[in-house]
Amino acid sequence: MTRDEFVGVLNNAIAGLGFDREVAMVTFPIDPFLVGGDISPIETKAEDFVEGLLSWSPTTTETGMHEPPKVRIEANGYEAAFDQMNRLFLTNTWGDGLPLNPPTEERVGWILKGADRAPGDVIGKFMPKGGIATVETVAVALAMADGRPEYLPVLIAAVDAFLDPAMDHDKLQATSGSTFPVVIVNGPIAKDIRLNSGFGLLGPDPQHPAGASIGRALRLLQQNVGGALPGVGTMAIFGGMRYTNAVFAEDEDGLPEGWTPVGVERGAKPGANTVTVYVGTGASNIVRRGVGKEEPMEEAEQSLRRVASYLGSSCIHYAGGWAHGTPGALLIPRPVAMQLNALGWTSKQAVKEFLWEKSRIPQSVVRETGLRQWIEAAADPETVASVDDDPWPIARSPEQIIVIVAGGAHPTHNFWMQAMSPTVACREIDAPGNWAVLISEAEEDLGPSGDLCVI
Repeated sequence: MTRDEFVGVLNNAIAGLGFDREVAMVTFPIDPFLVGGDISPIETKAEDFVEGLLSWSPTTTETGMHEPPKVRIEANGYEAAFDQMNRLFLTNTWGDGLPLNPPTEERVGWILKGADRAPGDVIGKFMPKGGIATVETVAVALAMADGRPEYLPVLIAAVDAFLDPAMDHDKLQATSGSTFPVVIVNGPIAKDIRLNSGFGLLGPDPQHPAGASIGRALRLLQQNVGGALPGVGTMAIFGGMRYTNAVFAEDEDGLPEGWTPVGVERGAKPGANTVTVYVGTGASNIVRRGVGKEEPMEEAEQSLRRVASYLGSSCIHYAGGWAHGTPGALLIPRPVAMQLNALGWTSKQAVKEFLWEKSRIPQSVVRETGLRQWIEAAADPETVASVDDDPWPIARSPEQIIVIVAGGAHPTHNFWMQAMSPTVACREIDAPGNWAVLISEAEEDLGPSGDLCVI
């Protein structure tokens, strides 16, 4: 039994679990599923339920892996072939609405120079459809997204993190919420591939194209391999907001003394190349500075309290990640981090503890807004046990709030990226043995890298 709009999601989920996509189902309009809805129409289809349980059988008679043939495009000239390919990909819902680069054998082979692993190595299964992501599959998506070989190790690590079992990505792929992966990169590899950590890091940014290509490739994998096609495979009623997800680097040069990189906070060794992935569901630009009449300590504390007031909303998504995930990530530009450090917030932990304490939600608000029912309905027993905490904290511990030093060197704003994330996954990036050659070739193709570089 399912609602009419969820047939695609259910077919994907059944296939992802290894069952026949032709599973018997009885569909209904949304009305019986609403609070207070009339369920009497269900009784009128009793015979359909009996038929599905006792008499239904699939038409598929063979099992095994199916590898479709390669697509061949023939046209009068490259431009005509390019247009024809993009029309074909849109017709088959393999694209995202923007022009795609042709994933030719030559281009995919070039991208595969960014990995020492065999093309057929399996990274994981993308749910809900259950498509298998191999190194070559990931390279195809990156080729379509105008990527380069040096981006591939970062994308592979991000895919592996997104497919972490604790992420429950099958639910996030199919939810009606506007979810999108957020990928935070630490380590020297970020500068090697020109990944932005400063002005315009969330894009668009023609001087640092890596983030857009990596994030767009991940989105194409979510759709084409995982079946998250809007309105069919994913029921995100407003969409994920971004074609390119969010892929950026932490401004490690801007970290004050005593402030730890995100990857190291997640267990990596200092200097390691890592991706840290959580699932976002929205963002808020928060004005941080005062009007110039405040004393420095007054301005700093007021700004953090403003941030905490955003965090302290009655957000239902907090319940899903309360015990082991994150309520979200706060981006702080380096001048603000330096100021906070000088005024006594001598670590990220100090900032997290302040925000965690000041964002607690009064029990009266927990009840009035219905947040209490969602806490009680949570799958994790620790979350359920917290339901009577007054005031209720937005996470089990302050450490779960992600603080990132990133953004242009300007003190006016902070940026809160709210989460719908049952876990935060960190993976080390495995750069190939030919890394120096790849970066040298990128210098030839794109010009010299560096903060003053304009491509």
